[in-house]
Amino acid sequence: MFEQCKLVIYDMDGVIINSEPFWRQAEMKVFATVGLHLKEADCIQTTGLRFDEVVDFWWRQQPWKGKSKEQIHDEVIDEMENAITHHAVEMPGVLASLQLFKCKGWRIALASSSAMRLIKAAVKKLQIEDYFELLVSAEHETYGKPHPAVFLKTAETLNIHPHDCLVIEDSYYGLLAAKAAKMKCIIVPDPAAYDEPRLIIADQKLHTLEEMERLL
Repeated sequence: MFEQCKLVIYDMDGVIINSEPFWRQAEMKVFATVGLHLKEADCIQTTGLRFDEVVDFWWRQQPWKGKSKEQIHDEVIDEMENAITHHAVEMPGVLASLQLFKCKGWRIALASSSAMRLIKAAVKKLQIEDYFELLVSAEHETYGKPHPAVFLKTAETLNIHPHDCLVIEDSYYGLLAAKAAKMKCIIVPDPAAYDEPRLIIADQKLHTLEEMERLL
């Protein structure tokens, strides 16, 4: 199924590191300072979106006073950088999968909705910088996921046709972005979302990256 692929593009949040709990904690803490008291279930609604779009989403639901949207954004990113730097651990099978792709001669990139400073913090914390030929953030794209821009930019930068790319994602929005880019996609969803019917559009679904070897 993936024989023609030349480039594997990893997402970061939920694929490389289990950062989704960090996001939820940071969001609940910072949004509470402007009177918006989110619960974990609220935060899960926006999983996979670029964070400025998350801020816009909640602003539309309940505009606040006292801090600008930019202040809220920056405070959450600061919380995230601190959490990743001090507490991030790799998701099961990450290192083994990177080694597998490298041994098979694939090119490897990382493309995330997260800010570049969070991407760099994560790969540094896990000591996996050398596996990636390219790190790409969607922070300066006009649209984040589910728009395919961040994946298309990655392929274009490395001069590889989208049809020759495989994306590894964990969220439905990321999966949509990969398919919109006309790329193959393996999804490794959160266990609570594993049986969601809408994930059927993925080319393969895994419980963890530890299962990657059987696909290649």
